[in-house]
Amino acid sequence: MTRIAFYAPMKPPDHPTPSGDRRMARLLMQALEKAGYDTEVASELRSRDGSGNPDAQAALIREAALEIERLTAHWHNDPPALWFTYHCYYKAPDLLGPALADHFGIPYVIAEASRARKRLTGPWAAFARRAESAIDRADLLLAMTEHDRSALDRDARNGQQIADFPPFIDIGPVAVSKAQSSTLRLLTVAMMRGPDKRASYRRLATALRGLDSGAWCLTIVGDGPERAEVEAMFEAYGDQVIFAGQISDEHRLQTYYAQSDVFVWPGVNEAYGMVYLEAQAAGTAVVAEDWPGPRSVIAPSSALVPRDDARAFRDAIMRLSADPEAGRAARRHVLNNHEIDGASARLKSLLGDLS
Repeated sequence: MTRIAFYAPMKPPDHPTPSGDRRMARLLMQALEKAGYDTEVASELRSRDGSGNPDAQAALIREAALEIERLTAHWHNDPPALWFTYHCYYKAPDLLGPALADHFGIPYVIAEASRARKRLTGPWAAFARRAESAIDRADLLLAMTEHDRSALDRDARNGQQIADFPPFIDIGPVAVSKAQSSTLRLLTVAMMRGPDKRASYRRLATALRGLDSGAWCLTIVGDGPERAEVEAMFEAYGDQVIFAGQISDEHRLQTYYAQSDVFVWPGVNEAYGMVYLEAQAAGTAVVAEDWPGPRSVIAPSSALVPRDDARAFRDAIMRLSADPEAGRAARRHVLNNHEIDGASARLKSLLGDLS
């Protein structure tokens, strides 16, 4: 069985904190294994610098040099056949793969590579250079959104292969039938941290103001350092908003998705949002703002509304809540376009062409 070195510089697959990045890393490994590859996590070195600290970047580059030495010795007599990196961008570049791929003479692949030439100056300049260099070195780039694809095409080196590779999930069994309820059941699943998540929560809280009092409830699954601030945003709604906290158990989370009527999350600056795929796979239509990431995964039967338009967001909630077919159509969309078996077959074809 062909052995692949898998690396996720943003967050390794076994990191204890749930996130879309961790979920996608795990799914990629699962898809590679379905395609017949023996997938080995090469390193758990996290290269992410979220604050733009040149000293932190320099320290991580030094740490990466030691990790390259370790892996070179470890694989001296038995290197992997290919290096596969998930998510390389200016805040979390792949500091390992290019050097090791060159040393062992093996193909180098990046899924979800994001270029940001404007970051070549400023506090992330050192990491941006490393990210651009890694993307330049890749034999194959798997573009997971149209936004990323346009930048990859623009700056592609001669002969570099770039392929569309939509985000995907393991859709699981047939969606659970929704129990009848006189209350409109809304769901949000999101971390409580950072400016973009904070903005999404604020916009959601604003959009709910015009919904019929007492006729709806919202469950929020998630936690994080800004939980107190998020709770304050929804304080006026009293017990209509339930904070369920962080839920790591995927089966339990699936139940929340399946028993909700509409999934609501503005998705400010989301890369694509695994939560949208998970909700739709459970037969629940979603409402999001029209950002490139959500646009890449949301079914026509769900709703993309203008950014920061509370009335449009609220109207979309009411429209979808009255249309039981919307959720079923959303599940079919995921099954046809974002399911793990199709992703696995595509990986097998694309990686086979490199050997």
